Amino acid sequence: QVQLQESGGGLVQPGGSLRLSCAASGSIFSIKSMGWYRQAPGKERELVAIFQSDTTTNYADSVKGRFTISRDNNKNTVYLQMNSLKPEDTAVYYCRLWHERSGNSYIYWGQGKQVTVSS
Repeated sequence: QVQLQESGGGLVQPGGSLRLSCAASGSIFSIKSMGWYRQAPGKERELVAIFQSDTTTNYADSVKGRFTISRDNNKNTVYLQMNSLKPEDTAVYYCRLWHERSGNSYIYWGQGKQVTVSS
């Protein structure tokens, strides 16, 4: 079993910064991707930023240049540094891990962290 422990988030004024962390623990084998999604009220969950297994990163167009994803492989942890936050960034942010074991794929989600951008 795999557990994802998220931390960070909260309330910030427009233009401010926040940092999210997600630490994965348990029986983790071949990580295919690990990163962040978000879901705003009344909207579908969407990709924010993610690491692929070949070390490439993907970002949503709406966050490029403002958000940065990084990772600590030794700790199986990913971080999301969010700068120049806008009200439209308000959402619940979820960590997602996809790994493979014995030819089977497994996807895990964190419990979600609320990010609210408001003056």
